Amino acid sequence: MRIVSLNAWGGRIHAPLMRYLVEVNADVICLQEVARTPEAPCDWLTYRDHGVELPQRANLFEEIRAALPGHDGFFAPTARGDLFDGGRAVPSEFGLATFVRKSLTVIAQAQDFVHGTFSSDGWGPHPRARNAHCLRIFNHHGGHGDGYPVSIAQMHGLRDVAGKGDTPARDAQTKALIELIGRVWHGGERLVVCGDFNVLPENRMFAALAGLGLTDLITSRGHADTRTSYYEKPGRFADYMLATPDVEVLRFDAVAEPEVSDHRALLLEMR
Repeated sequence: MRIVSLNAWGGRIHAPLMRYLVEVNADVICLQEVARTPEAPCDWLTYRDHGVELPQRANLFEEIRAALPGHDGFFAPTARGDLFDGGRAVPSEFGLATFVRKSLTVIAQAQDFVHGTFSSDGWGPHPRARNAHCLRIFNHHGGHGDGYPVSIAQMHGLRDVAGKGDTPARDAQTKALIELIGRVWHGGERLVVCGDFNVLPENRMFAALAGLGLTDLITSRGHADTRTSYYEKPGRFADYMLATPDVEVLRFDAVAEPEVSDHRALLLEMR
C-alpha cells in the first residue's frame, strides 16, 4: 500500500501538483488546504485576510477527484467563507481531502474538529478551526496474499502566530486527535497518522502519540526538512507521518522533487 500526505497549498502550483498526484499512483492520498467552490465563476479565486492575498484553485477537490477516477474522494471542510473574483465574493469551503483507491474497502471512518468548530459564515478568528479525518481501510492485497485492516488518520494542525511551540491549545488538539483515532482504530492493528501538524519535533504531541505505539518517520529516519524552496522562512519542520511497529515500512521519503507546494509530499510504501 502506498500512502501520500501533502499540504496542497491551495493548489497554487497547480499543473505540477495535478501531474504528481496522478503519477505517484498512491492508494491513499491525504491532503490539507483544499478548496471546494461549487459556484465558482472561474478556475482561480483570491483569498484575502488583513492585507494578505493568496491565489486559490477554486475547485481543487473536484479537479483531483476527476483526475483520479479509480479513487473515492472524501472532503472535510473546516469553514465556509468568501474567496474573491476581483471584487465579487464567492462562498467557498476549505479543509481536508482524502482519496482512497476503490479496490480498497473503507470499513469505518470518523471526522471531527480537533480545535474550534465549523464556521459557516466566514473563516473564523485566529487561530482558526482545525479538523482531522480517520479511516479504517481493508487492504485485500496483503504482501503475503493475506488482506489486512489499516487505520489512516490525517490532521491539519492549528497555526499560532506565536510559533510552533507547545501550548494548552495544542495539547487539547492532540487529545482530541487521539480520541478521534480511538473511534475508528482497533488497537493492535496497523495505524498511520499524518499531516501538516504545524509543530516542532520536540513538541509534547509526539510523546502523547507514542502512547499509541506510533513512531515519527520523519525524525527517526533522519529527515531534517519537510518544506520546499517556495518556503523561505526558517524552521523547516511542519509535516509528519507516524506508524505503529506492525507497519512494515518498505520505503519512506519526504519528497524533494518535484516541488508541488511549499510543503514536501510525504510518501510511505508499506505492508
